[in-house]
This record gives sequence, structure tokens and C-alpha cells, in this order.
Amino acid sequence: MRIIGGKFKGRRFDPPADKWPTRPTMDFAKEGLFNILNNNLDFEATKMLDLFGGTGSHCYEFVSRGCTDVTYVDKFPAAIQFVKKTAEILKITDQVRIIRADVFKFMEGSGEDYDYIFADPPYDLATMDQIPDWIFKYKLLRAEGWFVMEHDPRHSYKHHPNYFQERNYGKTIFSFFQHQDDAKDQDLT
Repeated sequence: MRIIGGKFKGRRFDPPADKWPTRPTMDFAKEGLFNILNNNLDFEATKMLDLFGGTGSHCYEFVSRGCTDVTYVDKFPAAIQFVKKTAEILKITDQVRIIRADVFKFMEGSGEDYDYIFADPPYDLATMDQIPDWIFKYKLLRAEGWFVMEHDPRHSYKHHPNYFQERNYGKTIFSFFQHQDDAKDQDLT
């Protein structure tokens, strides 16, 4: 795993491979996504949530670019330990809140809202298609905020009322969502 931009650009970390249930986003796809985010977000002013956070890669990219309010959620103990250790190595423990929880229970009880939410669930998760609904049902996304969900070609969110665009990077797809009023005429650059 490699951090691709910001003050930690080029730093590498090796998550344990034994029984690791995560699927880190490939650098090619991550670079494409962050090119879009770099042109559309003010990282320093963003409150960010990473659901199914896995290795924490998305969190490190945000902190590396100046974000100071990051929340990471995952339920896998080894992932939690890896992210805690990596946050200590990078000296960012005061910028990343690490929560061990079931993502759906977290969404239901969070009571907070965010400028940017990223979800990278297991592609075979039975409740995967409910994630966009829950984001909006529990008011987790602020007005003008973005929710980005990583998925594969077996899933499509083009008919979701809050969907506005997607980007394809081979078998990795990022679907972008906003509140309906904000999504009109939205174009990613």
C-alpha cells in the first residue's frame, strides 16, 4: 500500500496478508479518484468519514492532503490494529478517530454529518445496495457534500435518486452521490 499524494506521498505500508479480509484500492483507480477530489474538495476544511475502512488508505490520503477531521469505521480487529499502528507511525492519531463497529450500526447511531463519505464494502456484501439509502436516511451527508462508493460492475447505482456520476477504472467503479438539489448539473473534472 502506497500513499499517492500530499505530505506523506510515497510512504509505503504492508498490511498483514494472513486472513486479511480487505481489498485495497489499486493505485491506478485511487489516482483517478484523487485527481477528481483534488479539483473539487478543500481537504483542509473537509470532515471525512471512511466506511469499511480496511487498511485506512483513504484516511491517510486525506490527512496527507491537509484534512484534520477523519473518522475511520471497520469491524475487523486486525484492520483496526493496523490503522492504529500506522496512525502512530505517521503521528496523526489526533486527526484520525478510529471506530471499531459494524458499519450499519454506526450509520444508524452516528448522529454526525460529513462533507465527504467514502465506502469500500466487500463486493459480495448482501446489504451493499442499501448503503446509499442509509447514508441519506440517517442524514450523514452534509448539504453539498459528496458520498463516493467503490464497487464492481455487478452493481449499478445509476437509478438511485442521489446518484450523479460514476468513474470506471477497469473492474473498479466509483459511484458519486449528492443530495438531489446539489446533484443537478454536477460535472466531475
